Amino acid sequence: MDLDAFRQMVAKNPRGFLGRFGLGNKLLQEGGNLEEVVEHLTVATQLDPTHVASHLALGRALIGLGKKDAAKPILTAGIDAAVSGRSSGGNDLVPEMQQLLRTLG
Repeated sequence: MDLDAFRQMVAKNPRGFLGRFGLGNKLLQEGGNLEEVVEHLTVATQLDPTHVASHLALGRALIGLGKKDAAKPILTAGIDAAVSGRSSGGNDLVPEMQQLLRTLG
């Protein structure tokens, strides 16, 4: 899907997880505005606290904005969701999140 399609999803349903995650993730992949990425992915992690990929993408965006202290609990929550079994998948993302946390100190 393209950005416009995700924007339409969010406009129709601002509390819809798929639109928020999709738009935030697509913006992140395409080098979009990181503030907007954080806005959409923050809502996505609130709507589904166990979606590991949302935490990873939000952590990346926060790091990109220099908000390392804000990224740490987001990445930790994503790891916890994956290893606790509460998430439906996402275990493959844990090593990357752990590496990001290590680089943050």
